[in-house]
Amino acid sequence: MASSSFYLLSVLLIVIASGAWATDPSPLQDFCVADKESPVLVNGFACKDAKDVKVDDFFLAADLDKPRDTTMSKVKSNVTLINVMKLAGLNTLGISMARIDYAPQGQNPPHTHPRATEILTVLEGSLYVGFVTSNPDNKFISKLLNKGDVFVFPQGLIHFQFNPSHDKPAVAIAALNSQNPGAITISNAVFGSKPPIADDVLAKAFQVDKKVVDWLQAQFWEDNHN
Repeated sequence: MASSSFYLLSVLLIVIASGAWATDPSPLQDFCVADKESPVLVNGFACKDAKDVKVDDFFLAADLDKPRDTTMSKVKSNVTLINVMKLAGLNTLGISMARIDYAPQGQNPPHTHPRATEILTVLEGSLYVGFVTSNPDNKFISKLLNKGDVFVFPQGLIHFQFNPSHDKPAVAIAALNSQNPGAITISNAVFGSKPPIADDVLAKAFQVDKKVVDWLQAQFWEDNHN
């Protein structure tokens, strides 16, 4: 009986621990400022020597209070991501953020974050948001958000945001539980990959004629991140 209880306890601890490992690992020291010039290859960045750390390693004049240009993007949005690539002090801390600007009828198109859950707050305007659950259900969960509302997009699930207004812009701030959450924009990845995915494969996957696939692959698939 005792051995059985010990086994169950061991399994439970493994499950809890595996859940803790699902996002960025926890830091083992006060900070680990990224040394981007280090030749050491690790999952993330090697640490700068603590004696060389400066206050500006934890600071970025990001101007997130200022509107971004949404006119240059076909999807009429602009994502300003603050991750470890821009702020070295984020290394090992498991967090990043973004300001997202949406023109009227602008959207942050369907995408996923392979390494992070996202929590989004609307600062100005309204946003229609949603995500789709994994196979086999593929349940669509959506909501119209107004200023001050908060919404969570679970890690790895396809999600989007859309500004339904025809005359007012919208602004949101997002927080993500990874120093480098990554973003996979579905349309770009599927139809804009380099080299392109064979049209036979995509025609079968989407159950359309190859001419439709060829036309989609010929479009200019751009990134709305900066």
